[in-house]
Amino acid sequence: MATDTAIDPALQDWLLDTDPALRWQVERDLAKAPPEAWQATRARIATEGYGAALLAEQDDDGQWAGGAYFPKAFIEEQQARQRAAQEAAASGSPAAEPEQDSAWDGQPYTATTWSLVTLREWGLDPAALDGTAEKLAANSRWEYDDLPYWGGEVDCCINAFTLANGAWLGADVSALARWFVEHRQPDGGWNCEWVEGSTRSSFHSTLNTVKGLLAWEEITGDESLRDVRHAGEQYLLERKLLYRLSTGDVVGPWATCLAYPSRWVYNILSAADHLRAAALRDGTTPDPRMADAVERVRMERQPDGRWLQERRHPGEVWFDVDVPVGEPSPWLTFFATRVLDWWDGAR
Repeated sequence: MATDTAIDPALQDWLLDTDPALRWQVERDLAKAPPEAWQATRARIATEGYGAALLAEQDDDGQWAGGAYFPKAFIEEQQARQRAAQEAAASGSPAAEPEQDSAWDGQPYTATTWSLVTLREWGLDPAALDGTAEKLAANSRWEYDDLPYWGGEVDCCINAFTLANGAWLGADVSALARWFVEHRQPDGGWNCEWVEGSTRSSFHSTLNTVKGLLAWEEITGDESLRDVRHAGEQYLLERKLLYRLSTGDVVGPWATCLAYPSRWVYNILSAADHLRAAALRDGTTPDPRMADAVERVRMERQPDGRWLQERRHPGEVWFDVDVPVGEPSPWLTFFATRVLDWWDGAR
């Protein structure tokens, strides 16, 4: 099998003709531009394109859309529906049918946590959000039990996002970092359903958690949770990023569905790109147990070297940041090319 992933000049130009949030990463990781070049592009995120547009949506109290994880309007709508259902049940009337064309279909992605995750992953300088950590400490509470924002709540994924975002913005999230040690499953990973009694890990929860732990380590330099992160990564590697350990079947159709933004949903490209970053941090080579997943990613490459958007996870967004389903995706093409360059370069 040919493994030459040298990027075609025309493809590189196509990737460079993008928003600063993506362009600087292409310059650094694929074009191998000097630091002063990609750093200058990265600095534009706060004042141009997607980054500037998302920053403009921030509320005066430090939040986005008036809520911690969900928009305020979404919570109010859910509460109104619950009250209506309770009143209908009490009166013996049939409950109203849910609206089929509701603007809230799916998970909304406009509130504070998702906005911070997006800006952080794009590479925004946290100085552009000076004062936000303090505002959120004062003004933002979780929808779950009205808990204070930087203390996290009970959901592994939400807490992992908060750990990384807090480290990035300079908030004290050290207690939240220790939470992950206490809430790890016996098989080495995590599951957001632990609060409902689950004792087995989830691909989704485990990937989101190890991403948060890696971000914490990279930003703070604190390596005390490295072994915990490694255990979660081993959970995924033991399953070759793809399969159920019990049956050998593919864990779910979402595992091989490449989408950007990936949101909280697991897919093999997102997992492979995390393990690339983790290996670079740890000074290790690619783990051979990734081979099946990497080759599945490679199989999706089109003859022109690009990857297609396979899904848009439904839900309210401020604005779209990638192409519709079926079109060549600059973001997926970048991530996939970066993974293959790393993987093939070690062979």
